[in-house]
Amino acid sequence: MTTPNKTPPGADPKQLERTGTVREIGSQAVWSLSSCKPGFGVDQLRDDNLETYWQSDGSQPHLVNIQFRRKTTVKTLCIYADYKSDESYTPSKISVRVGNNFHNLQEIRQLELVEPSGWIHVPLTDNHKKPTRTFMIQIAVLANHQNGRDTHMRQIKIYTPVEESSIGKFPRCTTIDFMMYRSVR
Repeated sequence: MTTPNKTPPGADPKQLERTGTVREIGSQAVWSLSSCKPGFGVDQLRDDNLETYWQSDGSQPHLVNIQFRRKTTVKTLCIYADYKSDESYTPSKISVRVGNNFHNLQEIRQLELVEPSGWIHVPLTDNHKKPTRTFMIQIAVLANHQNGRDTHMRQIKIYTPVEESSIGKFPRCTTIDFMMYRSVR
């Protein structure tokens, strides 16, 4: 069981992006849900609005599936949860799994959340702090607070490390971009 890295309530994971060491890659993935109430689906989960949310509609576990078209390096998963707003809909136990497809997913983190409020930063790294390479991430809500049935998740963000070169950080630049940068300097 892992305790996630919690940020102070309201702390935004976009601060990670501002450091220049990671970038958000959720838009490069295909997202699917095990179930949802009409009007409370993937669009709300990804709309950058902390007032909207995904609401499941069925039995547990509730699943968020994130599939990439190619094997992708992922470093951090950020989930926004708000116990004060969502009460029994708030997840209390989450499993994070990775793999090539639905048939070979392996759990890499299991989290116990106690009345979470704000962004929860989940490292997707091995014991040597090396980021994970995967085609698929699955977030499984195994239990909710107060034995709630359906769940709310307000936002999910996925971050990849920014590649570094000998003269600085470049977000996925090509050889041509690099040559242009050197010739301008």
